[in-house]
Amino acid sequence: MSENATHPGPPIPQLEHARLKPFEGTFRATVKLWMGPGDPMVQHGTMVNTFTLGGLYLFQDYTGDPSPGPFPAFLGKGYWGYNTTSKKYEGFWIDNASTMMQLEKGDVDASGKIWTMVSSFQHPGSGQTMSKRSVIRLIDQDHNDMTTYMSGPDGIEFRSMEIMFERA
Repeated sequence: MSENATHPGPPIPQLEHARLKPFEGTFRATVKLWMGPGDPMVQHGTMVNTFTLGGLYLFQDYTGDPSPGPFPAFLGKGYWGYNTTSKKYEGFWIDNASTMMQLEKGDVDASGKIWTMVSSFQHPGSGQTMSKRSVIRLIDQDHNDMTTYMSGPDGIEFRSMEIMFERA
């Protein structure tokens, strides 16, 4: 069933879907993870983004380079798209570092180049609810980045991850 009563059949990608087009392709990633105070842990990997289901969703397939540390063979997969009913961008992410399915919703700014996605989840160790805010910036056709901030029950936000992507 179509979401648009005047257009029978599958939904047609809109401008909001087209805004994700610069993210399509293969990108090398430099990942910085802050597990606490001090310098971040740095890892590298490759993100392959492809449009699927008629251009409605960007499928993300991440493979981390083998490295020492708590996630020596990090793998992740996700989908990112635009919900024409709620008028929100929505993201879904799973990886081999946890058993949770991460769901995010957000908006793009007036420039069409900065997305802010928000979600909440239970901390795997404590079970307490944490909030997450990810800011995704389209720098140019070959570069983008994502900075993730977390806040716990105290409401104090801290930077937890930064990923710089460069087209391969």
